[in-house]
Amino acid sequence: MIYDLIIIGGGPAGLTAALYAGRSRMKTLLLEKAGLGGQIILSPTIENYPGFAGGVETAELIQAMRKQVEELEVEIRYEEVNKISGASGLFKVSSSEAEYQAKTIIIASGACPKKLDIPGEAKLIARGVSYCGTCDGPLFKNKEIFVVGGGDKAVEEAIYLTRFASKVSLIHRRQELRASKILRERLFENKKIEVLWDTVPLEILGDKVVEGIKIKNLKSSETKELKAGGVFVFVGIHPHTQFLRDLLKLDEIGFILTDEDMRTSLEGVWACGDCRRKTLTQVITACSDGAIAAFNANRYLEVKK
Repeated sequence: MIYDLIIIGGGPAGLTAALYAGRSRMKTLLLEKAGLGGQIILSPTIENYPGFAGGVETAELIQAMRKQVEELEVEIRYEEVNKISGASGLFKVSSSEAEYQAKTIIIASGACPKKLDIPGEAKLIARGVSYCGTCDGPLFKNKEIFVVGGGDKAVEEAIYLTRFASKVSLIHRRQELRASKILRERLFENKKIEVLWDTVPLEILGDKVVEGIKIKNLKSSETKELKAGGVFVFVGIHPHTQFLRDLLKLDEIGFILTDEDMRTSLEGVWACGDCRRKTLTQVITACSDGAIAAFNANRYLEVKK
């Protein structure tokens, strides 16, 4: 079978692309290596998705997206894609389970959290080092923990973790947070949170579990070791694009370069969501990307007829 479209990735971008492709009656296959939802499953609630005053539960939103897609007879398979070959008109997609053919491709492979790459981090992952407060927060009840980062995600998770921790210290390398104003307001109002300005982590301490953290103040150059029950890291993302390095033009970090229509450097291939270079990574912008990519993939095939 030759599909009209294969979508790689099942986060908000990929699911929206599948929705628009299905509505265009394109024969579509969506391949997702793990579970649907992408990075947003790391947050329990989406507060800034239009139409949901007070927010919407992440699981509820993804379930609704999945239902929409399946009702349009889009095929979903849980397989990891490791290679794409071919050219415009007929691509071969090789996964962990099989090989598929498609006339067009949409890459929505998403991204994963960046690591600090400091001593102690790697060996203590899942032993007090975490990249998901929603997943692991309940394990840190009544502990003093540290959150590293200064963007929306770091601040959002720091606030969330106060539900469990006795104290949350936010480590930020600058004097001003990058997070949105409303999140900053909530952070500063929370008496369980302390912000360590102009500070970077140097080492995560502990043998079998996290026991402390070594930090440095960038202005005074003072270093100190503090007791810690856990360290949560939110310093950005890395795109899942390793399998595309010989196929598409990527930036120096690995994000896919596209135009405003989500076209990549290879004819017949589009990219959407967190895997492409963009200024704002939000659920709503991922959905917008997915809709644009699917619209243009369908228009491309219509012209080719």
